[in-house]
Parts: sequence; structure tokens; C-alpha cells
Amino acid sequence: MAKNRGLSFYRRKKKISPAHVREVFSWLFGIFTAVFIAVVLNVFLGMRTNVVGVSMEPTLYNGQQIFINSFLYLISSPKAGDVIVFLPNGNENSHYYVKRVVAGPGDSVVIAGGILYVNGTESPWVEEKLAEAGIAAEEFVIENGEFFCIGDNPGNSEDSRSANIGPVKEEDIIGKVWFRAAFEEADMGFVK
Repeated sequence: MAKNRGLSFYRRKKKISPAHVREVFSWLFGIFTAVFIAVVLNVFLGMRTNVVGVSMEPTLYNGQQIFINSFLYLISSPKAGDVIVFLPNGNENSHYYVKRVVAGPGDSVVIAGGILYVNGTESPWVEEKLAEAGIAAEEFVIENGEFFCIGDNPGNSEDSRSANIGPVKEEDIIGKVWFRAAFEEADMGFVK
């Protein structure tokens, strides 16, 4: 005779299978590996420094902490619009300069009427009129392995227009600014 069990409100206990355990450990291993690789890359290939001066305002402010990706330019070259960190003329005794790349190798550069022209077109990276043309008063072509850089606050910036800085050599570039921290303003973000 069959036993009628009727309604049952109890659930069977599910057993933990070895497949579930393997999957959980696989996820944990993947997460641990990703965090470990990120830390190693940051420690060995990245840097942290502070902005010196007001030449990059309003993008970056004096004393603001920035993080530098020093690995990126080992596998590629800077491009127009990148905010880079470099040592002027490779001078190890100087502080790091932070500027925006506005022209690269092969580009022609001239400042006429306070406007920066790259390859005959007005540069989208410099919005302010340039009072000082410096070495860019006469048109010239950027050589291979060099970049023309200007601060986002060009009225208060010593940059590639200055004869003692000039175009920045690729070997003097430390890396690309990829993250800024402004704890006083509770603003953290990627640099455009």
C-alpha cells in the first residue's frame, strides 16, 4: 500500500557538490589574480606625484595628486590631447612638468594672432589666446620623437613655446596622467 505523504512544507537540504566548490574557488582565484596583477603593475610601472604650479588649471591644480601610467608609452606614443608628465630636457634635478600634448612628430606648428595652428588648422586643445608665441612665432615642423606641449592655462605656463623647454623629447616623458585625486573637493576622476 502506497503511503500518502500529503502536502509538505519542508524543503530538502541541498548538498554542496564538488562542482560548486570548484566554481567558487575558480572565481576567487580569478579575482585574487586580477587584484595581484593590478597592484604589481601599479607598484612597478605606475607612479604618483603632485602637480607643481598653476599651468594646468582648470584641469589640474597646484598640489593636486596625480597618478601616472608609465607603462603606456613603452608600447605606444603620446597623441594630441594626452596630458603627460616629463622632465624638461631630461634634467633629473627639475620637478616633473605636467602639460598637454598639442602636436606630434611631423606636425607643423605656428602661433599667429594668439592662436595655435597645427597643420594649418586651429588646435582644439588650446582655447585661450596665447600672448606669447615664443619659438612658435615662425612655423616649424616637429621632428621624430618630439612633441609640442602646452599647459591648459597657457598664460601661466612654461612649456614648449619657451626656448629653454622646446619640443619635448619622447625619452624625457615619464608617462601619461591617467587619474587625479582631489580629496579637498571630494572629486576623483580620470583625466580627459
